[in-house]
Parts: sequence; C-alpha cells; structure tokens
Amino acid sequence: MTIRYVSGVLEEYAPVAALYRALGWDLLGLSTSDLETMCRQSWFVLFAFDGDRLAGMGRVISDGVITGVICGLGVHPEYRSLGIGRELLHRLTAQCEEHGVIPQLMCSEQLVPYYEASGFKTFTVGMSKRDKR
Repeated sequence: MTIRYVSGVLEEYAPVAALYRALGWDLLGLSTSDLETMCRQSWFVLFAFDGDRLAGMGRVISDGVITGVICGLGVHPEYRSLGIGRELLHRLTAQCEEHGVIPQLMCSEQLVPYYEASGFKTFTVGMSKRDKR
C-alpha cells in the first residue's frame, strides 16, 4: 500500500462524507456540500489517499499569523496503526511552523498520550457550547 498525501481542493467531497461516517463524526448531519465548505474555508487541508480511497485527513483553521488549530484529524478504522495519523499530524504541524503559526489542538483525554508523543503539551482547558442543531 502506498499512501499519497494531497493538500488543497478535491474534485468531489463524497469521500470526506464517507470518512466522517466511518469515524462516527456524522452526528451533525452535515451534507457533502457542508463538508466541502468546511474544507475550502480551512487554512490548510491535507488528505491521505490509498489509491482513490480516502484513508484519512486533517485540517488547520488559522489566522495565518499566530495560531493554527489542528482539527478534523482522523484515519479510517481500516487504516489505523499504519502511521497515517502521525504522518498527517507531522505534515499539518510542519505547515504551521513553516508559516510561523503556532500549532494547537484540542483532544479527548484518552488521546493526550498520542499527541504528547508528537511533542504537544497540555496548556489549557478546552470548552464547548452544546450545538443546538
């Protein structure tokens, strides 16, 4: 298997919708059009493809000057433990650092060791307001 990493705009976003379903991230009922808008409005988006199949992806939301929030980093369950997530994280972080942007992220507590192994440190408490959709 050869994973190809691609940044930028896709021709179609149905693979993103399929990945979100496989990850259980479709709770908001986002349409393919919503996911396309989400990707297009991100500062940087990176996709990992196995042939034509989307194996994983991640995004950075940023002002382009100070902070870049890494989000939507996920790997299809069938492709986990192959280093794809770490490579996506490395490339997303490198993109931030190349532009002088500080990479940050929020994660669930069980993922803290995963991100710490890549050099991230806990620095604050994250908060969220419940979505009313």
